[in-house]
Amino acid sequence: MNKLLIAGILLMLPLFGNTAGLIADESVLAERNCFGGNFASYDTWRLFIRNKLEKKIKNVDMRAKRLAAFDRKFTAADFNRFKEGLSCRNFQYMVDGNKVKGFIIQPKNITEKLPVVIYNRGGNGNYGGVVFASMVRNLFPIAEQGFVIIGSQYRGTFSKDKGGDDEFGGKDVNDVTALFKLIPSIASANKNRIGMFGISRGGMQTYLSLKQTNQAKAVAVISGVSDLSIGLAERPAMEKVYKKRIPNYNDNKQTELEKRSVLKWLDQIPQDVPILLLHGTADKRVAVEQSITLAAALNKAKMPNKLVLYPEDNHGLVRNKEQATQEIVAWFKKYL
Repeated sequence: MNKLLIAGILLMLPLFGNTAGLIADESVLAERNCFGGNFASYDTWRLFIRNKLEKKIKNVDMRAKRLAAFDRKFTAADFNRFKEGLSCRNFQYMVDGNKVKGFIIQPKNITEKLPVVIYNRGGNGNYGGVVFASMVRNLFPIAEQGFVIIGSQYRGTFSKDKGGDDEFGGKDVNDVTALFKLIPSIASANKNRIGMFGISRGGMQTYLSLKQTNQAKAVAVISGVSDLSIGLAERPAMEKVYKKRIPNYNDNKQTELEKRSVLKWLDQIPQDVPILLLHGTADKRVAVEQSITLAAALNKAKMPNKLVLYPEDNHGLVRNKEQATQEIVAWFKKYL
């Protein structure tokens, strides 16, 4: 074939192909396609869910109700669109000698380097870990708008290794900041355009990470806590989590809570990073006042921010999922 013709064909190909490995860093031990096994097709995914429900729920009507809810939230059309348009990999990476699980999502057929969003999950330990359904629900709609999304499950999550445990804002924050070091080794990622997106506890992880890096150019937080002491008074059941997860909690309760409360050290994070706060007014897990108070403090410090409240919505903003996603996409497109 003519050499000029070959060169012309190569120029028309995407700059960054859909290769098996998306991260070229020695600390990344393995990558595995998210769209595999039970999630290889919509039908196998739905069958997997149906089988789980049959094992878990004996009541036939209740099972049918739960499966119908799955069908409403997750359609074959959406699944097929995401699978066709996105690359998704689960991976392991080393942090402080621990094998930590993570994930990366990006559009296929990329022709230019894309902005990156580091996603910080909520929950603690395995509870709230990012599974395929939460990727489909919370992350795929953002990634398909032109973003590389990378996130950590936090140490000890979905792991049988005897390594570090989730400390709920302790050493596990290193699992987040380590992602910044991986980004330059992602061919499709623009290392100069990085944002962070946290949900619930992930908001705390986001603010704690901001204390350690100035690489984030914009932040979005859904239902985040800004003062753990006040949050604990409003929801005493969280103390069980704190006692289990936070080292030295019984001996240094107030100190440890303040270490994790951005309102106590707002002056220690970059003052020019735009922060988007989203919260439902009927949130029973983290009171909406947590975001309202933080927005007021940001305004007082003349730090750029936007507060969006969703009347009568809950912790996960289930009534306004699409609107919240649009807000987040618009925010990162504006500032990244």
